[in-house]
Amino acid sequence: MKKFLDAISEEMKEAFQQAGYDRELGKVTPSNRPDLCEYQCNGAMAGAKRYKKAPIMIAQEVAGKLEDSQVFESVEAVPPGFLNLKLSPIFLAGYLSEMAEKPKFGLERPEKAKKILIDYGGPNVAKPLHVGHLRSAIIGESIKRIARFAGHDVTGDIHLGDWGLQMGLIITELREREPGLAYFDDGFTGEYPEDAPFTISELEEIYPAASARSKEDSAYKEKAMEATYKLQNGVRGYRALWNHIICVSVADLKKNYEKLNVEFDLWKGESDVHDLIPQMVEEMKAGGYAYLSEGALVVDVKEESDTREIPPCMILKSDGASLYNTTDLATIKERMEKIGPDEMIYVVDKRQELYFEQVFRCARKTGLVKPETKLKFLGFGTMNGKDGKPFKTREGGVMRLESLLAEIDEVMYGKIAQNRSMPEEEAKDTAKVVALSAVKYGDLSNQASKDYIFDIDRFTSSEGDTGPYILYTLVRIKSILSKYAEAGGAAEDAALRPAEGDPEKALMLELAGFLGMIENAYEETAPHKVCAYIYDIANAFNHFYHETKILAEEDAAKKEGWIALLMLTKNILETCIDLLGFSAPERM
Repeated sequence: MKKFLDAISEEMKEAFQQAGYDRELGKVTPSNRPDLCEYQCNGAMAGAKRYKKAPIMIAQEVAGKLEDSQVFESVEAVPPGFLNLKLSPIFLAGYLSEMAEKPKFGLERPEKAKKILIDYGGPNVAKPLHVGHLRSAIIGESIKRIARFAGHDVTGDIHLGDWGLQMGLIITELREREPGLAYFDDGFTGEYPEDAPFTISELEEIYPAASARSKEDSAYKEKAMEATYKLQNGVRGYRALWNHIICVSVADLKKNYEKLNVEFDLWKGESDVHDLIPQMVEEMKAGGYAYLSEGALVVDVKEESDTREIPPCMILKSDGASLYNTTDLATIKERMEKIGPDEMIYVVDKRQELYFEQVFRCARKTGLVKPETKLKFLGFGTMNGKDGKPFKTREGGVMRLESLLAEIDEVMYGKIAQNRSMPEEEAKDTAKVVALSAVKYGDLSNQASKDYIFDIDRFTSSEGDTGPYILYTLVRIKSILSKYAEAGGAAEDAALRPAEGDPEKALMLELAGFLGMIENAYEETAPHKVCAYIYDIANAFNHFYHETKILAEEDAAKKEGWIALLMLTKNILETCIDLLGFSAPERM
């Protein structure tokens, strides 16, 4: 079905055409003076010069054509030529009734569904997730869900850092600690153990120890580089150890991402494209794109229109080793061959913008992607503490993501436990659900590219523009619907009625904007648009709730109309929070 603004603009365009003017002048927008009207049209102002007429005269002629409108309750032409509009409550109720009956509230399928690949997450194996991984996971997951809801075929890839020197460092440190392991015996021909010779906790201690030592001990670093070379060239024992590292790390990563309600379709890593690199490099050379510069193989990506310096994209270092650029380009090549996406979205720290500009230009120039393939860099800002600096532990270190989530769970449990009327286990489970809303909404309500202050006290508040406030509103609606059902009412059968009061109509007008909001959020890859929308709905609903005795209403038809409005509000809110990646408890 048509977006609400399009539907009411159609009525206005028809009036402009009937009055003898260009119908495109009839675009309707929300009022910038809500104290005067609900919507406005400034088309008469725009048409005055073209038609050599005073704008107020055009506005009056158009208003005359709308005297019997089924869409507008009132149309007022006011100097110097604005059209002030109020919606017909009957038309509004009809539109919402149609929304309520249709799948996805009337959202139409795209003419051609796109294949979209979203690269987000990007953790390194053998390292714990820390707060720096939070934004990529939360933003990427929401964008994936919004694009799927909009009708597109979306694949989410975590793109693991599972190749390179960090693997060599871990293998070298293991060899130093346990040289007798079969993995280091070149003459061993049997089957290697199924179980890893380390736990995730040990692995997370091994890597930083090895990394620190390599910075001080050049001979040790040389060994690590040799181990990396052996791993990448298929030495059997090293590959077996590497498999253990991957299995132990991925199991732990999945557990932590599950707590965030984040799911990936692909768990691919840099290692998956290692064997594609030689062929890709040869093709770049053969095409005349790659050349040697100071021993390194590079591709020029500068363009004449550039106003800043864009360095060449390095493909291989002077020693022949590959870089992040190399694996990212090979990953693009693999994705094009195996998935063939129309669009690839990279959800990455905004400080990497220049790097991805180089990679994308190189991919285009060397023909790794089709001319029409869209490559999008979605750079996100920093999550900062109250001091305005990147979020740290109290001791000043980088906080583990697990610790941050546990801290917020604890704060939320404390708030729920203060005035709870539920068993302890339910309170703990509820606290986790609400805490996740606090974290995700706190992040997603900001425009992705902007830095923001991570304020636990504010984010966990049940008042203001927060996740818990949205959930509190939803739980309140669920409670009313539950009491209505207990009294014998059937909310599913309730029918919407035209609004009789301003608070009721204000809520209905907010709900009517759903389709336009979804289109906006998808096209602009902007989850914050969903947050702003549901915050407005929550405010409108709570105002309506405080002004209306819903369950005490004696007029059965009026009460039923309100219940139908609550059902639609609940369903839209639940759909939206799912797009943001969290859910609501039954009670708080």
